[in-house]
Amino acid sequence: MTFLSDPLPLRHGRALPNRLVLAPMTNQQSHPDGTLSEDELAWLIARADGGFGLLQTAAAYVHPAGQVWPGQLGISSDAHLPGLERLAVAIAAAGGRSSVQLHHGGVRAEKNLSGQDVVGPWDDAQTGVRAMTTTEVQQAVEDFAAAAARAEQAGIDGIEVHGGHGYLVGQFLDASNNLRDDGYGSDPVGRSRFVKEVVAAIRERTGPDFHVGLRLSVERYGLVLEDMVALVGELMASGTIDILDLSLWDVDKLPAHALEGSRTLLEHFVDVPRHGTVLGVAGQITSAEDVQQVLDRGADLAYIGKAAIADHAFAHQAMTDPSYRAPSFPVTREHLRAEKLSEQFITYFASNWPQLVDG
Repeated sequence: MTFLSDPLPLRHGRALPNRLVLAPMTNQQSHPDGTLSEDELAWLIARADGGFGLLQTAAAYVHPAGQVWPGQLGISSDAHLPGLERLAVAIAAAGGRSSVQLHHGGVRAEKNLSGQDVVGPWDDAQTGVRAMTTTEVQQAVEDFAAAAARAEQAGIDGIEVHGGHGYLVGQFLDASNNLRDDGYGSDPVGRSRFVKEVVAAIRERTGPDFHVGLRLSVERYGLVLEDMVALVGELMASGTIDILDLSLWDVDKLPAHALEGSRTLLEHFVDVPRHGTVLGVAGQITSAEDVQQVLDRGADLAYIGKAAIADHAFAHQAMTDPSYRAPSFPVTREHLRAEKLSEQFITYFASNWPQLVDG
């Protein structure tokens, strides 16, 4: 039986001290130039002090044209290195492992933030999005690899490629919209080529003591569940990723339109041969019991999102008290401030989920 506090060795890099991961969450706390702010540092250090074994940053853009939000963390330039170096040192001092989530918004990027053309796998005349040339697709692979090398240079323990939630990596996997005919679309092999090249390039550009993770959505955003199961199997067998993070919205969720009694989304993936890759899951995990249940069902890691907003010490609490449950939402703004959320983060959180903030 696997327990919350059990260490977890990885194929590359340092072992994780426990099975609890701070999920990557948009928070808009960084400086306008993408450098790490004191607010962002305080948010992450509080969760490292609170016992999380692996700390994921918010999505960090690998190229300025991929920026989606104001206050988004960047990792596209050596100017971003000093803040990342401070982050690596602080998380290590707290006993945790650090990871930067690498991101490009693709067709969802905001031109008014970067001043650059919005590009993605396909054209969209209504929004002014331009389809990337094949050369630009290959340059985007290099942008992800260069960002990962930059994270390693800063002393970060690893990265996670953001392949979920309909951003650039996920857009290439979109069976409804990615109809490219240059080998990067149109069929499952073409649609999966970009993500495979990204993780392979990162593995090639980084050393054996640096772990490579990947977040995937497995439905919505034009994704075909059967294709995603096949892709997960191929990635796990390839040896290019050390951690696969499945963003499931709810770890008990059935596939869209599935009949009652069907296998859950999680059950489609836990039996895929892992070949040394570890499997993490995210989605409505709010108690020690929830974490233990996903471990008992075959996951190796539990990614904690909103519960880590409500309690920076969720990990410590859950490892020491099997009956622990995170504070229930809604919570007050004062509560969020005490949990080291900045005013920018609180404003973002309250505007997107007003039902979760009292006042």
